[in-house]
Amino acid sequence: MNATAAFPLKSVLIANRGEIACRVIRTAKAMGMRTIAVYSDADRNALHVKMADEAYAIGPAPARESYLVIDKIIAVAKTAKADCIHPGYGFLSERAEFAEACAAAGIVFVGPPPAAIRAMGLKGEAKALMAAAKVPVLPGYHGATQDPKFLKQKAYETGYPVLIKAAAGGGGKGMRRVDKQIEFDNALEAAKREAEAAFGNPDVLIEKYVASPRHIEVQVFADTHGNVVHLFERDCSAQRRHQKVMEEAPAPGMPDDVRAHVTKAAIEAARAVNYVGAGTVEFLADGSNGLRADAIWFLEMNTRLQVEHPVSELITNTDLVHWQFLVAAGEKLPLPQDKIRIHGHAVEARIYAEDAARGFLPSTGKLSALRFPGGNGIRVDSGVEQGGEVTPFYDPMIAKLIAYGATREQAFDRLSQALGGTVISGPRCNVEFLRALADSAEMRAGTVDTGYIERNLEALTKTGEADFAAAAFAVEELMRREQGKQREAARLLPASARRSPWSAQDGYDFGAMREIPVSVLVNGTRAIARVRQEGNSLRANVNGVEASPSEIVEAGDLLVAIREGRQTGVKLAEASSADLSRASGNGAVSAPMHGKVLSVSVAKGDKVAKGQRLMVLEAMKMEHALDAATDGVVAELSVAAGEQVSEGAQLILIKPEKAQAKAGA
Repeated sequence: MNATAAFPLKSVLIANRGEIACRVIRTAKAMGMRTIAVYSDADRNALHVKMADEAYAIGPAPARESYLVIDKIIAVAKTAKADCIHPGYGFLSERAEFAEACAAAGIVFVGPPPAAIRAMGLKGEAKALMAAAKVPVLPGYHGATQDPKFLKQKAYETGYPVLIKAAAGGGGKGMRRVDKQIEFDNALEAAKREAEAAFGNPDVLIEKYVASPRHIEVQVFADTHGNVVHLFERDCSAQRRHQKVMEEAPAPGMPDDVRAHVTKAAIEAARAVNYVGAGTVEFLADGSNGLRADAIWFLEMNTRLQVEHPVSELITNTDLVHWQFLVAAGEKLPLPQDKIRIHGHAVEARIYAEDAARGFLPSTGKLSALRFPGGNGIRVDSGVEQGGEVTPFYDPMIAKLIAYGATREQAFDRLSQALGGTVISGPRCNVEFLRALADSAEMRAGTVDTGYIERNLEALTKTGEADFAAAAFAVEELMRREQGKQREAARLLPASARRSPWSAQDGYDFGAMREIPVSVLVNGTRAIARVRQEGNSLRANVNGVEASPSEIVEAGDLLVAIREGRQTGVKLAEASSADLSRASGNGAVSAPMHGKVLSVSVAKGDKVAKGQRLMVLEAMKMEHALDAATDGVVAELSVAAGEQVSEGAQLILIKPEKAQAKAGA
């Protein structure tokens, strides 16, 4: 894969951040290219900045002021004398005007031509184009008219349930499922608002919702010499809120005739727009009776590299970023279609900083520990490192954990084992949820559709009680440390003042099996640990559960016990400490995560009913609605639209109407 002296692209600017920036840098360096990174204020110490040969600041943390500003990217590319720009995925990767700006500046854009981006960028126009090319498309409305009453009528004509989808974007943003006509207006408003925020375009389209949908996509590649190939299909049906969670290649249960049908359709789609470079043609299949050629429809084409591209690389033994650079340099595709074959199976899990047990709320903070297992068949693509920070400004991906095996069963076994050995401390993460998904009977059987996770969310995210065995192990370590502190303090005191059992100088002997109750916080919840001495060792249990060996890492004032991919944070509870939400009372509404207030629907003094919408927060590019948990009157309102809020901050205080009236008397 090393570049020859004749390879014309000597340097590349990566107009992105995080995992994909690191991924591109690795291949570019292997090809002998000089790598140039850009970074916002929030990413000054990010891993991609450290990996690149050069790095340039491009502005404040918000992406709209840095990574999405075309002029800033082009200016840096000129200053750094970059031969080409790789856009990664997201941000500017599917903006035709960015590709045009690169061309105007004499810089090679590592991606498709602007005309192809435009043709596939608006989903409605893309579907019309595909229909003309005889590629089957889903029923619905894909036109330009955006009048709400008109769209509501089209939804009725299509037949409920329907999907409202952003016309210019993907990733589940600007998408809402609507089951009844009475729900349409609110869903449309939310979808348009989210689409505008994510893509700068509020337009939507309407599609028929398929009851048992499977998401099948085909990796295509084209060069400037007329060659178009596919690298087979991926199954991305394991989704939550229309965002992919786990992807695999090839698709389980894919008959040869259906594979031939769908890959042919994908190539026809690419040819229809004179495509060049890496692209993904996405299809929706009705999986209720297995995969069939007459029950699979074109969804959209992503005119960029996909997050899940590693599974295609592993089963075809290719480097798609290498191919991107070759095609951008005007070279032919490295392999013809008949030389591209499937070898084995690969599955990818997206590890995010999010709290699965709390509705997958984004989590932020310093990564005090970050380790992934190696081993045969395991690949890790990450954009962060231990000591780095997950900020509230961008997608909260920590890493992609990819497992390869000779068989599908072996690939999933390796994935499960690797997830169990993953160590992440600091922000909450979804590793435990991913392992539950990888080990679920339906996932192993290959029968998961796009609604599976939502239908089984409670089982997949159910952690039951805290991992008290791991907590007890952490308590033992806490007590050993506390014992050391007390002994050191006692050493400086007269013997008469040594009242604490922790300060004993005689081998720490309580007497026969005497226990000391210790108040601790376990993942933020108060619990009682009972600590005793057995010989020269301390032993503890929490809620009656004895300690079990766990890995211990420090995270600020916490000790975090990690066992089988699960984090249990433990610290000593101060007598005066109290849980914030309890202290605030039942009527307090607190911020569940760091974020920005998008809208506030109430004012101080308003009467509210249980379940009424109070405000909408935006965090990690997604909207989160806060509703009233009780009837009452808004007694306090601490924020306004546009303000940033911190996790745990009180936003609204609702008091019962009688109590409010009495207070005002």
